[in-house]
Amino acid sequence: MILETQRLYLREMRQSDFPALCEILQDADVMYAYGHAFDDAEAQGWLDKQFERYRETGVGLWAAILKGTDEMIGQCGLIVQDCDGEQVLEIGYLFQKAHWHRGYATEAAMACKRYAFDVLGAPEVCSIIREGNIASQNVARRNGMAARKRYIKHGYGMDMPHLVFSVKNEGGNPCAS
Repeated sequence: MILETQRLYLREMRQSDFPALCEILQDADVMYAYGHAFDDAEAQGWLDKQFERYRETGVGLWAAILKGTDEMIGQCGLIVQDCDGEQVLEIGYLFQKAHWHRGYATEAAMACKRYAFDVLGAPEVCSIIREGNIASQNVARRNGMAARKRYIKHGYGMDMPHLVFSVKNEGGNPCAS
């Protein structure tokens, strides 16, 4: 376990999480920001990318596990991401549609922000969100972030306007640079 919140715990994903991950990545509504639902090969590639991130950076998108049921209901974590040519530490989150509007994304994202600031000593974290994704923008705002810039992200054969939300570490963490 990496993080624990009131209702969730976050841990590295495992290959055995593939079916639960597919419930997320293969739902067109959940994958709105990516422009399409993933097929099995894309979902496996996504999982493999997290394994690579864990090895290379020590962070990645983690499985969000519902306490009491031990069910993987989403993923949330920290990823080093290219943002308009700059490397940033992003809080990313995706949850099964059945678990939307219950505060899980906000709860997990806030825990990831605390981890980034208190454990990693990060000076700032961001969330890069597709322009029309109001629900994810609201999660970022509840996590203390504000929109700082807009840019066009190129992916999956499309140009997609995104907003970059961020918050600085004002806690005076001596590890922060």
